[in-house]
Amino acid sequence: MPQDLEPVWRALANPLRREMLDRLREGPLPTGELVLGFPELSRFAVMQHLAVLESAGLVVSHKLGRTRMNCLNIVPIRLISERWISRYEALWADGLIDLKRRIEGTTTKPTPARAARRIAAGARRTAATATPRKARHA
Repeated sequence: MPQDLEPVWRALANPLRREMLDRLREGPLPTGELVLGFPELSRFAVMQHLAVLESAGLVVSHKLGRTRMNCLNIVPIRLISERWISRYEALWADGLIDLKRRIEGTTTKPTPARAARRIAAGARRTAATATPRKARHA
């Protein structure tokens, strides 16, 4: 993996931090406004959560005069999507298409992924049942 995504997973594990990211999705917010959005937390607690999000690369902050502006950085979330979701997307889609065809009673050509799985399964069966050849003596 080109980049360690462990800090991103840890940051996303907390529901308050996910809510902060949802609020930042609307656009950059000053820290003071974020603090007001979480009345159950102290300013210090919100700052700690922002620090975790920043260290994971999910939030980028910059000073604008005396105000600290916080912006959402979606790149780490996209990396997670590419690594963990996109790989399995085709498998789910193929399965759902097969299910749809079975329910509707339609038969069409199998998808390339399904055809590849059938070929691989046939090769495994052939290899498992094949008897070893006798060695030729010269």
